[in-house]
Amino acid sequence: MATQQTLARPIVETAGTQAATAYKKPSTLLGDIGAQLFLIFLSLVVLFPVLWVVAMAIDPRDITRPTTLIPPGASFAAFERIFTQPQANGVYVMSALWNSVLVAGATALLAGLLGMMAGYAFSRFNFPGRKQGLLGFIVVQMMPAGATLAPLFILLTAIPFGDSTLRDHLAGLVVAYASGALPFVIWNLKGYFDTIPKDLEEAALIDGASQFQAFRRVVLPLSLPAFAVTILFSFMSGWSEYLMAWVFLSKPERFTLPMLLAGMVGQYSANTRWSDFAALSIVMSVPILVLFFVLQKWIVSGLTIGGVKG
Repeated sequence: MATQQTLARPIVETAGTQAATAYKKPSTLLGDIGAQLFLIFLSLVVLFPVLWVVAMAIDPRDITRPTTLIPPGASFAAFERIFTQPQANGVYVMSALWNSVLVAGATALLAGLLGMMAGYAFSRFNFPGRKQGLLGFIVVQMMPAGATLAPLFILLTAIPFGDSTLRDHLAGLVVAYASGALPFVIWNLKGYFDTIPKDLEEAALIDGASQFQAFRRVVLPLSLPAFAVTILFSFMSGWSEYLMAWVFLSKPERFTLPMLLAGMVGQYSANTRWSDFAALSIVMSVPILVLFFVLQKWIVSGLTIGGVKG
């Protein structure tokens, strides 16, 4: 009898819990509906500027304020024009697109390699100036990009490169962009390396691996989320930056997409083909979206875990 009562008690408790849960369902359902409606509203607010730009791109009237999302006479003629006709200074979009891909890709690679080694050193080793170096990176990261424009201009101009100086080449842009991205890269990777137990490396060292082999075979495979964030942000810094490229580069064949986009805007609004401007803006956003969707499964963990410990 006692055994039957003991077995029946969890069943009664479970039934009571289910009844309480069922009683709370109406308020929970209303809360979920309200949350979904709020999220839909926020999505519309965020997407409205994007839809506005799309409407400008397909509107043949070249106006900045389209009246509908699908304007009368909508066409993709603007996309055809930007790829077939030269833009400002006789530069073609495909040439500027290739330059931007080279600059952004090299920036992500250089910042990733240097930040990987520096972040591991700051995470695993104690050396004189370690704390001061980390503090210095924070100070540099707080500075706007324009604050380093003058010193970078002078330094890169003083370095001979090819037919002129390093400043007037895409390689100079890569150096400038990578130097600006390094503080974030080092701090992000250092924070992620801190979350990886040192016991894993010590086990590899006991098995006969060198310090570099332990880093390459143990730490790096576990750090893919942090590297995904590093690659994305470094690529974005090299892809969308305009001010340094406009100041450093002088030859049209080395122009990047942001420079080409800025060159489309005339002195007066009437001199600007806004449909072409909007079309090129959409084209510029596509590589970032593709890279984000490719790396998205690593990005969230790379941003959160790396900021927990440090």
